[in-house]
Amino acid sequence: MANWNFGNFGFADGDGDDDDGGDAGFSWKAAGRDSLILLVDVTKPMFIKQESGETHFDLCMKCAQSVLKNKIISSDRDLVGVVFFGTDKDKNSGNFKHIYALQELDQPCASRIIELGDFLQGTADDFDQKYGHSGSFSLSDALWACSNMFTQSPHNLGSKRILLFTCNDNPHENDPALQRQARTKAKDLHEVNIDIELLHLSDQGKEFRFTDFYQDIVYTADEDDAGILPDASAKLEELMTRVRAKDNKKRTMGKIGFELGDGLKLGVAVYNLIGEQRKPYPTKLYKKTNEELKKNRKTFCEETGELLMTTDVKKYQEYTGQKIVFEQEEIAQMKKFGDPGLVLIGFKPRSSLKADIHVRPAQFIFPDETSIEGSTTLFNALLKKCLAKDVIAMCRFIPRSNSAPRFVALLPQEEELDDQRVQLSPPGFHVIYLPFADDVRKLEIPDGPRATPEQIEKAKLFIKKLYFPFSSENFENPVLQTHYRNLEALALDQDLPDAVVDLTEPPNLDKRAGTQIQDFMDMVFPAGYTVAAKPPPKRKADGGQAGAAKKAAKDGGPVDVEALAQQGKLSKLTVAVLKEFCQSKGLSTAGKKNDLIQEVKTFFGL
Repeated sequence: MANWNFGNFGFADGDGDDDDGGDAGFSWKAAGRDSLILLVDVTKPMFIKQESGETHFDLCMKCAQSVLKNKIISSDRDLVGVVFFGTDKDKNSGNFKHIYALQELDQPCASRIIELGDFLQGTADDFDQKYGHSGSFSLSDALWACSNMFTQSPHNLGSKRILLFTCNDNPHENDPALQRQARTKAKDLHEVNIDIELLHLSDQGKEFRFTDFYQDIVYTADEDDAGILPDASAKLEELMTRVRAKDNKKRTMGKIGFELGDGLKLGVAVYNLIGEQRKPYPTKLYKKTNEELKKNRKTFCEETGELLMTTDVKKYQEYTGQKIVFEQEEIAQMKKFGDPGLVLIGFKPRSSLKADIHVRPAQFIFPDETSIEGSTTLFNALLKKCLAKDVIAMCRFIPRSNSAPRFVALLPQEEELDDQRVQLSPPGFHVIYLPFADDVRKLEIPDGPRATPEQIEKAKLFIKKLYFPFSSENFENPVLQTHYRNLEALALDQDLPDAVVDLTEPPNLDKRAGTQIQDFMDMVFPAGYTVAAKPPPKRKADGGQAGAAKKAAKDGGPVDVEALAQQGKLSKLTVAVLKEFCQSKGLSTAGKKNDLIQEVKTFFGL
């Protein structure tokens, strides 16, 4: 393709309801919940059994169940709805014929998942009796019903998307008027930022012809992709992969400026592609009423017990025994090093970025056309040149106001698609945080015995046998999976939770490379080998005086307080020893350990 498509790529604007407004410097878009409607074709062809023994409708219901389960875990405040089109009965706010709103746009819950599971337990006849089938539907009415659900939602919506499941590539083949209405409605939805995404299913031996009708319904941001559709999914695993790819929207951390030179600036959005997933914190309840408890933190004066306001509190830093007090305005002024954003410093070869330089997980930047017009074109040109010349961009990065500046390397990444044209990697720059000189530690590695060439060759043999292509995406956290499986079983009233396979458990190494490992062990540790004696423990830098002071204090022996004060090691003494010394010299014993240390220092004139 001549140009990359920077239209969406799985990214969504805004940060949901988690916007705390505290990250000044980022240009936050209006907060809103991600809303998703699953629009499912329920005409009779969707109920024909395929080679797998399942119908297309069964696959759709399993996908819908999976979407709701994933939403509960990943973002339970998002909204999901399910709409059938092609039914004999109708239920929707616009009174459209043959459109049945099964589940209104709302947060996912256990009862909704159970309701979708009931369709998998029933038969096609059960569905026919309860909802019926009709080919006289209008896709325009179905899209209109979805639009009404978005409009009538009481929540503030961010991204609005419709996932359309069907096996019919031309639903209004003999009715040009209905085709024209559907195209017009799809265009109207596109203009109000409602995305329509097609999840098509193919019948046995039949090709889904995207260009016959849906090419004008589904809008693509890149004209080069017009008429191109991922391969049809015949299995649940393939369909679920595509659903997850479309459903997983990454929200921006914020929007900043990227300055390339004097008067040359573009807008970028910052994303976190990797973040450690933890079990949610348990909510505390009052045991008598099961009401949720709320925390309320207050600050009191230690001496008077008076309730303090935020303006009454100051902070200090101790330096040479003195308390240096700062006002809040002074602290904010000291923290400010410049306006938030990226500033280009220069370029370096990509080979200069070492793999062992790791300060924190990298972030990802993507062009933001809403803040500065033309940012996508400039970003595209910079990305292409960096890839062509195999260089990285060195920048100064201040993520938000009152944040310390950091040096970062912008590592270019080209777009990557799989065989079904589902995006694996978006085009953009990884923001690699670089260490300062203060962060780099120099290690003194002691000399030891070196491996012989024969031992190295033996090691290569069993390492080659144990080699496998590792990818983090293939391994789920067994602790999290077990936790959520148990919650799911309790919420859905299941007898037993689904089994969790611990993929982190190492395989049988003896089966794969047992002989090679044993040969290596025999060469490195021959018969009669004895482990050398342990090295003597290292002496402490203070010559053991601190340890002696602690031991003397514990045993009640004499402690040379003056010598320790001269060496600046009074903190090694216990509170009891310090109080005993202060009492013997007629000094005050009030306060904490730091106050006692200050009394001792003042006594010795330090």
